[in-house]
Amino acid sequence: MKPISLGIIREGKVPPDKRVPFTPLQTEEIEQRFPHVKVFCQTSPLRCYEDGEYEKLDIQVQEDVSHCDVLMGIKEVPIENLVEGKTYLFFSHTIKKQPYNKKLLQEILKKKITLIDYEALKDLRGNRLVAFGRFAGIVGAYNGLLTYGKRFKLFDLRKAHECFDVNDLKLELRKIKLPPIKIILTGAGRVGKGSMETLDTAGIRKVNPHDFLTKQFDEPVYVQLGSADYHSRIEGGHFNREEFHTHPERYESHFLLYTKVTDLLLAGAYWNPKAPVLFTKQDMQAPAFKIKVIADITCDIEGSIPSTKRASTIADPIYDYDPATDSVQPPLSSDKLVTVMAVDNLPCELPRSASEEFGRDLIDRVLPELFVEDDDSVIRRATVAKDGKLTEGFTYLSDYVV
Repeated sequence: MKPISLGIIREGKVPPDKRVPFTPLQTEEIEQRFPHVKVFCQTSPLRCYEDGEYEKLDIQVQEDVSHCDVLMGIKEVPIENLVEGKTYLFFSHTIKKQPYNKKLLQEILKKKITLIDYEALKDLRGNRLVAFGRFAGIVGAYNGLLTYGKRFKLFDLRKAHECFDVNDLKLELRKIKLPPIKIILTGAGRVGKGSMETLDTAGIRKVNPHDFLTKQFDEPVYVQLGSADYHSRIEGGHFNREEFHTHPERYESHFLLYTKVTDLLLAGAYWNPKAPVLFTKQDMQAPAFKIKVIADITCDIEGSIPSTKRASTIADPIYDYDPATDSVQPPLSSDKLVTVMAVDNLPCELPRSASEEFGRDLIDRVLPELFVEDDDSVIRRATVAKDGKLTEGFTYLSDYVV
């Protein structure tokens, strides 16, 4: 096979991201599994794995990797760093016509770069092959519990980013001692499963929706709600999952039933703007609205949860929301307000563990298609731009890049 050079680029976006597409051990594995591939690593003072950890495994670390055929990172590559004619893999955040990255895609086309977007890597059924959703759920649920503990002065945990890895974080969960509160988790995808992992590790029992609504418990419990649990057809009849995904406007929400008995909300479900919101700011002002802490893991600004007015940061993860004035207030400033956690880059808090899982999926599910044979057209379908043009599956972006 033709020799291929693979360069792991350092993250240039601000604020910096410590994640990597491959751990040091995984770069060694790549060269073993694909003997025609040589890996190079660009120097970086910021990534969660130090340069020396790659060098110990005989991976060449250097300042310039522009000679490599394929360049892989995590977040958007700064425009000034793009190398003409190369093949790049990263999260471009362009395929939904994000306004802030319009110039990035324009430059990619201008420089005739082949862009393969991680978000577009899917199997034949449309399931994503690589994602950080599990770690968004793990950290998001952890932050939700941490915030509840702070709000009610029950316990104090290290912040997730202060933990070495996911196993260290799970040890920290042993410190949690909760009263018999009720917790809602929305979503059943990667984020939902990651959140469940945290709740289960914390020893919080899962109950069904009926019992959650109707029973009292002498211990903390949580319920995991799917779309069918709080949506019904406006015209009557049974909930149809496929219809809900394609025509959510045909459904109405009865999530308010749950807000009357819930103390902590962990929002991990994808929300379609055409779907009904979970609740409104007017709903939040009602005496029956019981939720005092919301961890919006999805972080949809002005989305299904009105209190998510802005994203928070890893350094300052929480703020208070006043439903009466629809305004953001300083965190933990009044027991009459709702405390919100809305960090929008949660996997960055556990960069080593998140990178390890992400790299594992890349090696097993993507690199054979990229470096050997694209039998299922995985790479072709995820290629956004090539030879200065948008590819067939992404021509809908034509008006976006004008």
